[in-house]
Amino acid sequence: MQEVIVIGGGVVGLTSAWWLLEAGFRVTLLERAAAVGTGASFRNGGQLSYRYVAPLADAGVPLKAVQWLLQKDGPLRFSLEGDPRQWSWLARFLFNCSRSANRRTTQQLLGLGELSRRAMAELNLPLAAFSWRDAGKLVVYRSPKVFTRAAALADAGETLTAQQCVTLEPALAASQSQLAGGIFTPGEAVADCHAFCEMLKARLLAHPNFLGVVHAEASALIARQGRIAGLATTSGVLSSDHYVLAAGMQSRELAATADMKLPIYPLKGYSLSAPIAAAHLAPEISVTDFERKVLYARIDRHLRVAAMVDLVGVDARIDQDRIDSLLRIARETMPQAADYAQAEPWAGLRPATPNSAPILGPSPYANLWLNVGHGPLGFTFACGSASVLSALMRGKPAPIALDGLLYRP
Repeated sequence: MQEVIVIGGGVVGLTSAWWLLEAGFRVTLLERAAAVGTGASFRNGGQLSYRYVAPLADAGVPLKAVQWLLQKDGPLRFSLEGDPRQWSWLARFLFNCSRSANRRTTQQLLGLGELSRRAMAELNLPLAAFSWRDAGKLVVYRSPKVFTRAAALADAGETLTAQQCVTLEPALAASQSQLAGGIFTPGEAVADCHAFCEMLKARLLAHPNFLGVVHAEASALIARQGRIAGLATTSGVLSSDHYVLAAGMQSRELAATADMKLPIYPLKGYSLSAPIAAAHLAPEISVTDFERKVLYARIDRHLRVAAMVDLVGVDARIDQDRIDSLLRIARETMPQAADYAQAEPWAGLRPATPNSAPILGPSPYANLWLNVGHGPLGFTFACGSASVLSALMRGKPAPIALDGLLYRP
């Protein structure tokens, strides 16, 4: 029975470990933090957008980005680094800012999303234990022009007027006069990603093929003659038959130790978790404010408000100005939804590729496998990505087409 070290204890690493265990591998999980799911998986938006995906790169985005940078509460912040990896990522991102590239990536992500939806169901976990809600997703639009274009798409979902949006989700009542309309997609869900990670860890620990969790930090991949011969960590060198790189932004640094350039860059995002009391009018449906790039999701007894894309390098510190902006937007959009005065802030680094598609499968090394670059959709795509990885590592055909999802040096 072959052994695997999965590097990374976030939602992508944990799902990878589970699918590989079920495929007959013996698995060790390496996580540098004291607990699993405490990086980008901790307090992300919680949306599972299987049927509604919107790659960041699209026609018109460069112009919009300039406008966003000039807005006080705009969704984008940018700080030029002296790091050529930022420049390279931005150049590739701009190359993907076309309608054709966006459509192509969207179709790839929809296939991965559907696979993930089925794979999540196969886990057969007690959904209530990680606050699963499948009330659907409502994307609201403020610009009539943008709304008309979105509604024209064949697979857009159910198109609603502003009044119908409020009827469907009364928490939007204060914003009705500012809305052009919305698109509702049933079957979408929200859940607590961190709680999901904890549940999956418990399931791993009970599996007979699981070799345990090593809490140590990986520092280098040791490459020899086309293979990875070992993994240098703060607990010494670990060796295995196979290695899976699923460590979020750390994956970029580890890959570089083996002369691999992963085209991922940290999109820093923020969230608020505000308690909901009986008197509050919290949303029952997952809501995304399209132009403002803010999502609202009810997770157990808290409202999760998540937004922002800061291109400022590997810096997970909370910027209070950004939190204040998010609070202003939330109070304006859904003033009665939660106790914003008690909101807890969070910031995390989402490892994104220039076209928003993750990188899955083989690497230039025969025994190193990749599951990286999921951006803000790590929770959504984790189970499907793990399913793809498991098939490829067993030498079986991938369950979906991999065009655009493979590593390209």
